[in-house]
Amino acid sequence: MYKRILLAADGSENSIRAAEEAVKIASISEDSVVEIVFVMDFSRASSDILQSKDAETLEFERRKKLLPIEEMFNQANVSHKMTLLHGDPGPVIVEYVNKQSCDMVVMGTRGLNTLQEMVLGSVSHKVAKDAKCPVMIVK
Repeated sequence: MYKRILLAADGSENSIRAAEEAVKIASISEDSVVEIVFVMDFSRASSDILQSKDAETLEFERRKKLLPIEEMFNQANVSHKMTLLHGDPGPVIVEYVNKQSCDMVVMGTRGLNTLQEMVLGSVSHKVAKDAKCPVMIVK
């Protein structure tokens, strides 16, 4: 069914709920692999670097956000791998998904209201619009 699933995650509650759904979907087929993708947003990265003591500490803090998600996959015995990307999350995820030929993308939503989404844009909306595979958006 879905052999290559990409989970866009940032460690938020919504991405944890999305991870739960990705585990359910991947558990259906033994040969499914979930790639957990975390995108470091350039606009936020500079403030993270200024607050961080060194590159190792910054990398540890990024990985720490995803530990509950990684543990969820380990406990469910679902094959997975982690990928760290850099840039504006929406376009970076779309480009990566389309190059990797994923069968499905699973991601959470920030829960923006209609006005916020219209003004700010939504990562999940951009991915759903431009990805060349099915996208499941989890609230």
